[in-house]
Amino acid sequence: MTVVSGASSVPALSSAVVDRHLPAFRRLDTLRIGIASGARTPGLATMKGIFSYCGKPFARLEQGTWRRTYGWLDLHRHYFPPPVGVRWMGSCEVPDLDLFPQRYPSLRTVTFHAGFASDMGHLLVWGLSGLVKLGLIRSLIPAAVSLNRISHWIEPVVSDKGAMFVNLEGIGSDGQPLQKTWNLLAARNHGPYIPCGASIALARKLACGEALRKGAMPCMGLLDVDEYLAPLCDLDIREVEG
Repeated sequence: MTVVSGASSVPALSSAVVDRHLPAFRRLDTLRIGIASGARTPGLATMKGIFSYCGKPFARLEQGTWRRTYGWLDLHRHYFPPPVGVRWMGSCEVPDLDLFPQRYPSLRTVTFHAGFASDMGHLLVWGLSGLVKLGLIRSLIPAAVSLNRISHWIEPVVSDKGAMFVNLEGIGSDGQPLQKTWNLLAARNHGPYIPCGASIALARKLACGEALRKGAMPCMGLLDVDEYLAPLCDLDIREVEG
């Protein structure tokens, strides 16, 4: 029997991107990963999951030390290739933070950030997360229903474009510093379909009689980037590498 967890954008796609570029590195030091959504509002269960750690502490590897950070804080701007552009981003807790230092032992820093298509919406969640960190609010979960409803209302005036990035830094095969950045850009609100790629690709493998490793495992090393994206070929989704 095979049981696979994380058959989604993280860690299935993020690890596939790292594996694609890993041969160019003599030593991989830093991974920075992020996802910015489009206008399409996630389901209520997903939003509650996101809000469950807003302002709450979790650990990530920074400069070789496990340090505390807080959900949806660490506010900064990230520049995606056109037509997505600049987005606010905040710290998120994902499996990659724990899995990648084990899979790629040379890593000294692993971060993951995410952002909303609406600047106002992102800054609102950032502000409320700060109140949770200060202990003035216990949790943002009770606000999920109201904020989910508001998100649906503003969908028509928010960008329908989303993106994902994976940035790799380290020492190249020539001994010189090396940096590579991979982006996946989605338009027409097709971004929410991207997490489905792994499940479809794995189902296709099984349907073709291809055997998967036995046991329970995270979805890493089971798909390459092309296999992951093949089921999404008819969508407005494209890769940009730099």
